[in-house]
This record gives sequence, C-alpha cells and structure tokens, in this order.
Amino acid sequence: MCRDRAPFFAEGATAGAPQAVQVADRWHLWHNLSEAAERTVAQHRRCLHALVTAAPAPGPESAPEEDSSGSPWPTGHRFADRTRARHADVHALLKAGHSRRSVQRQLGMTWRTVKQFADAARPEDLFTGQWQNRPSVLDDYKPYLDDRWDEGCTNAWKLWEEIVPLGYKGSYQRVRAYLHKKRTSPRPVVARPPSPRTVAWWILRRPETLPEAEQLLLKTVRTHCPQIDALTRPVRAFAVMLTEHQGERLPDWLAAVRQDDLPSLHTLAAGIDRDRDAVVAGLTLPWSSGAVEGHVNRIKMLKRQMFGRAGHQLLRKRVLLA
Repeated sequence: MCRDRAPFFAEGATAGAPQAVQVADRWHLWHNLSEAAERTVAQHRRCLHALVTAAPAPGPESAPEEDSSGSPWPTGHRFADRTRARHADVHALLKAGHSRRSVQRQLGMTWRTVKQFADAARPEDLFTGQWQNRPSVLDDYKPYLDDRWDEGCTNAWKLWEEIVPLGYKGSYQRVRAYLHKKRTSPRPVVARPPSPRTVAWWILRRPETLPEAEQLLLKTVRTHCPQIDALTRPVRAFAVMLTEHQGERLPDWLAAVRQDDLPSLHTLAAGIDRDRDAVVAGLTLPWSSGAVEGHVNRIKMLKRQMFGRAGHQLLRKRVLLA
C-alpha cells in the first residue's frame, strides 16, 4: 500500500489493511528532503552574498550634487527650493524698482517676511533654525538599521520592535521615515544573490546535469559556507539510495545526518525514524504512487478547465472519456 508519510495515512492503512506492506511514496520522500534542504540554505542565506561581486565605491561623479555656495540644504530639498524661489522673486521685484510694500502686496507676504528676504544677500543666509543640524534620537541606532536592511529585513514595524529593547526611546514614525528615505533613494544596480530555493535546487539536481556556470556558483557557496557544504553530502547520498533502491543504507544515512549540525535534517531524520519501515520499503521496492498521482493531477486539470462553466455530469463524462 503506497501512501504519503502523513500520520493519519499510516493510521488509516494500519487499521484498514493491517496485513499490507506499507510503502512510503518516493516522490513525497524527495519532496520532504527538498523542503529540509531549502530551510537549511535559508538559515545561512548570508553566505549567498559571496556570489555577488562587491559593488565599486561611488566615484566623484556619483556623489550627490552639492551647492557651491556651501549651503547645508541640498538641491531638491523642499524647504530649500521654496526659500531660493521666494528669495529670487523678492530681489527681482526690488531690482525692478518696486518698494517693499509693493512686493508685500504682489507676493502675498507679511512685511516681516519681505524684510527678512530683502536683507539676506543669499538664500543660504536664511537656512537657519531649529531643524538645521539637529541631532536625532535615531542616530545611535542607524548603523543597526542599516545592517538589518542589508540582511533583507525592510519591515519598519519589525525593526522598530528590535531597537526598542536596545534602548530606543523614539517613535515608530521616525523609524518608518528613515526606512522610507532608504527605500526611495537611488541605489546602485548590483546583482542579487540567488534565492535559497535556487541554491537548494542546485544541490538536489544530479551534478552531471548542472551547467558549468551553476557548478562554479555552487562550489563557491560550499567554499564559503561549511553548513551548506555539509548539507550537500547527505542530500546526494539520499538521492543515490532513492534512485538505486538501496533502502538497506537508510540506518547509516540517519546516523550520519545526526552527526552534522543541520537542524532541518535532524527534524527530517526524526520523522523518517518514526516511519522507518515504510520508508525502507519505499527506498527498496519498485512500488510508488506515481500512477495514482498522475490520475489525480489529470482530474484536477479537467476540473479547473471547467471551473464555473459546467456541472458534475459533464465533468464525470470528461473524466471517463478523456
């Protein structure tokens, strides 16, 4: 009796046919191993950055444009641009011969504001006040936020919860504003590291079928991460057992897995140990659920093709006649 490894399937098979030999389906065994391998790679995702060439340091041409006047407010700052525009308008009208009262009426400003702009020779002389060079309560925690951002954590609420135990007394809105600035600021275009699923797929495939480029990338990852290197060996050993029907090697494989520091594989090994007889049968006997799974997939395909457009009777005829 071929079955999935779910406990209720085992209980049902034992209750319904206690004399039958239960065989764990090989596809499900391989699927369980692939999930464990992907979890292991995900736990060491930082090692995948070794595949990305370090971005070159920005040159002078990529530095943000600075005002030659030495202004602390860069071009593009809303307050700075508005102040420069008003300063230019006031001085243009004064240069044209208008009085300050006339400038006040034309621009809709107060007398004090017109006087302030008129007395300033440069707009940069007006860039003073409580906002200029004001320290922030977030300054001490920005290096931590930058590191977590580089690790891939971009959720403002989660990062705020992480820095509060570190002593941060500010608001969540301040953290959100800082991350929004990072998210919207232009960043250099760099290659992204492969996903944990991609690396796990490289490990699960036959080595001889991997393209040369992917073989080199996998070799680089294994060199930089001992855990991923240790993961590759039991995965490929299990593949040999599965394809060559060597179920008698399963106890040795379980013992070797428990000696490695791979928690995800330890969890898989514990589950296999609880269902060892069926797994050994699945890795030894030729039976599998492949034919049944194929029919189930065909029926699901027919049902989805007719979704919302036909009833049970037509579906029944299509299943029987297909």
